[in-house]
Amino acid sequence: MDNTENTKKSKKIEKTSVSLDGKSILVTGAAGFIGSNLCARLLRDTQGATIVGIDCMTDYNPLELKEYRLRKVEEAAQSSKSHWVFIRGDIADKPLIDELFATYRFHVLVNLAAQAGVRYSIDHPDVYIHSNLIGFYNLLEAARHDDAMEHFVYASSSSVYGGNKKVPFSTDDPVDHPVSLYAATKKSNELMAHAYSKLYNIPSTGLRFFTVYGPAGRTDMFYFSATNRLVKGDSIQIFNYGNCKRDFTYIDDIVEGIVRVMGGAPEKQNGPDGLPIPPYAVYNIGGGTPENLLDYITTLQEELVRAGVLPPDYDFDAHKSLVPMQPGDVPVTYADSTALERDYGFRPEINIRQGLRAFAEWYNTFYMS
Repeated sequence: MDNTENTKKSKKIEKTSVSLDGKSILVTGAAGFIGSNLCARLLRDTQGATIVGIDCMTDYNPLELKEYRLRKVEEAAQSSKSHWVFIRGDIADKPLIDELFATYRFHVLVNLAAQAGVRYSIDHPDVYIHSNLIGFYNLLEAARHDDAMEHFVYASSSSVYGGNKKVPFSTDDPVDHPVSLYAATKKSNELMAHAYSKLYNIPSTGLRFFTVYGPAGRTDMFYFSATNRLVKGDSIQIFNYGNCKRDFTYIDDIVEGIVRVMGGAPEKQNGPDGLPIPPYAVYNIGGGTPENLLDYITTLQEELVRAGVLPPDYDFDAHKSLVPMQPGDVPVTYADSTALERDYGFRPEINIRQGLRAFAEWYNTFYMS
């Protein structure tokens, strides 16, 4: 019986093609790392679309980075054949969200607005409820009243896998034991989206991202925070004594995956009872090659020296300390992205050396030039 059930879950999900040209598209978290890169890509690739970005511009990450990302989006908009609109606002503000939907009648929504960070959620749970649950509900509720809505796409996270021992992580695996509130809110998003897909026949797709990195990324991610500390001459902490593996995914691969998913919504179908079969899917987007943390740090060091961020004689050993695992962390993340490749013909390809080189070169230009 278990094998039969797994076969049912793993089969190809039929898609309805969604053209992005001439459409009204909402991207939340538009000043964020992934959101800004997605908006710039859509502005480069679409014609006649209206790309509306919303972001509340919190200072969880430096505002100078968010403003830089928005400038990059605005640069893409200047030569775009589509129209760009930016709204400074909060997705937890229901009247604002309802007004935006009434004004633009969105065809596609990509929700990338969320309070991120596993460790931050331990001491600041309220902001996760505010954005990740209340804000997400507001978007779902607005989408169900929008007759134009063709595809509701949203960010989930590899954190939902918690302490799963089985690797690689598959979307067929149970994810019922989150080890952080952040992970719990992301799993809640998947459950809420499934309910709305079932009740209101809204095509929805969740994307479980695996450790996204790259230029102008999140400063709380290890590669960025470690670089900041090393530049200042401070020491970096390597958790679990370096016995961790992470499936790192470069930002361009993440954006490519999102764009492909946007263009293929789960097909609407009715079951034998005449009621909708939920047009719902969840995919992993990860590199599929987990890197040992110590090897990753060595590559980062080499690329920081190569880019001139750190001098060739920098004493890395004197600036590293091995420490125990932190609460909420997991020792391994490892994506099984075969379903994404099967249904959309794509799997991430950019390796750690390429990705960290691009980051190091950007860091030198942004902070040191």
